[in-house]
This record gives sequence, C-alpha cells and structure tokens, in this order.
Amino acid sequence: MKLFVRENDGALLRVSIDRRERAAGYRMNGYHSHNYFELACIEYGSYRALIAERQYDLKAGDFLLIPPNVIHSSSYDYGPCLRSGIYFRMEDLDAALLELIPGGDTLFAAPHIFQAPQASKHQLSALLAAMAAEEQVNDARSPLLLRLMQHQLLLHCSRVCSLLPDTPTDIHSTGREVLLAARYINEHFRQAITAADIAAAAGFSPNYLSRKFREAAGMGVHDYLVLIRLRSAAYELLSTDTSVTQIALRCGFSDSNYFKDAFKKKFGLTPREYRKTHAG
Repeated sequence: MKLFVRENDGALLRVSIDRRERAAGYRMNGYHSHNYFELACIEYGSYRALIAERQYDLKAGDFLLIPPNVIHSSSYDYGPCLRSGIYFRMEDLDAALLELIPGGDTLFAAPHIFQAPQASKHQLSALLAAMAAEEQVNDARSPLLLRLMQHQLLLHCSRVCSLLPDTPTDIHSTGREVLLAARYINEHFRQAITAADIAAAAGFSPNYLSRKFREAAGMGVHDYLVLIRLRSAAYELLSTDTSVTQIALRCGFSDSNYFKDAFKKKFGLTPREYRKTHAG
C-alpha cells in the first residue's frame, strides 16, 4: 500500500527525498517557502540558490540546509546537475542525533553550506541513491527506513564535512528596503542596472536607500552590485571554459578593462591568473 507523503495543505508527513537531474538553464518559477527543512545535495554539476539577500553557488559534494519558512529560489546555469532535495521536520531529528552534531539544534536555525571531501562523495551518493529508491517503494516500512537513512546522512556529514563560514558580502539586516534592493541586485546584476533602477525597484529614493544600505552592508549600493558581479565572474571562471571577455559581459561589466582591474583589486589576481591558479 502506497502512503501519502504530504497532507492536502502541503504539510510534510515523513522524511522525503526528490532526486533528479536538471538541465542547463532550468530555473525555479519565482520564490517559494515551506514549513519544513530542505537539505539540497549536489552530486554533480552546479546549482545556484538565492535565499533572501544572499546568493549560494554550490558544486558537487556541497550540501545546503534551508530552514522552514525561508523564502528561496534556484537555478541551474552551467550544465546538467544531479540534485537531491531531502525534506524533513524538526520532529524527525532525534535528541541523540542533535547531541552528536556540532552546534546541535542551533545549527538548524539558519541556512548553512556543508562541503564533503572528495573521498566521501561516493559513499554519500550511494546513500542518496538508496534513499531515492526507498522513496519509490513507499510502503509501511519506508517512513522509518528513510528517517534512519536521513540520520545516517546527517551523522556522516557531521563527521566528514566542513561547514563553510559566512562570507563578508552578507548583508545583516531585516530592513525591507535593504532586502528588496539586495534581492533585485542578485536577480538583475547581469543587466545594465543603475543605482536609480535599484532604488526604484525597492520603492525608495536613491539617497534614502544609499544611506540605509551602507548602514546594513558597510558599502554603497554600487559597490555591492560590483561585488555580486565579481563573485559570479569568479564562479564562472572556474566552472566554465568561457572566455574572460564573455564572462565579463555576462556578469554585467560593459568594460572588460574595468572588470579586470576590479577583479584584481578584489581577488589579488587577474581573471586569467585566478582561473589558472584555482581551476581543477
């Protein structure tokens, strides 16, 4: 007998997994949220998530934990990607499990990225495949089996994975004007947008937004826009074979010389040097 995974109102009834390959260019249709946890696991390819004001770029071996009721979206810009989404409730986590995970229950209060070492990727992929197979069985034994495998996955991650720290480009603010501006920048940085465009999208005057943004981020709106463009360019340098000039244009820089100067100021290397040093 097949069992329901969710109630009619979308409430999750048990640990669940959705494991599928996405083609290049696939984008989620807008933002969404749900009242349970999501653990996104990347087995190959790359995946980009936008959570509130922050952009997360994940590659093979990365795990992204998204807490309940957090608005997020995703895209797959650079080729096929095998991604598993594991969905669970706080009640699915045993107290004994939380005691063994560094940070305990506080770890699950905010988004985090975990990075698995190369030697553990095969074992983790095998566990995800086993969970996906059990999801298809979906009989009376499946809820317990999936919960046990989810615990095994979390425990293994706590043993071998590195918790990536927050980057200095985070914006620590709950101000509506700052979040709207940051979200607009993250969604439109590839376009020829200006500070006036960003202010208009946030619904505030340029001067007011500039002051509030600098208070929250420690930098101006234009500086933040350049940072997001540079961070995306750095990601593309390592994940694609696209030329430096094309990457500059794709990331919103109309002047390749300005891009190269700004990139070297930020990363201490020219784009070509950065690619040569960090690729592979």
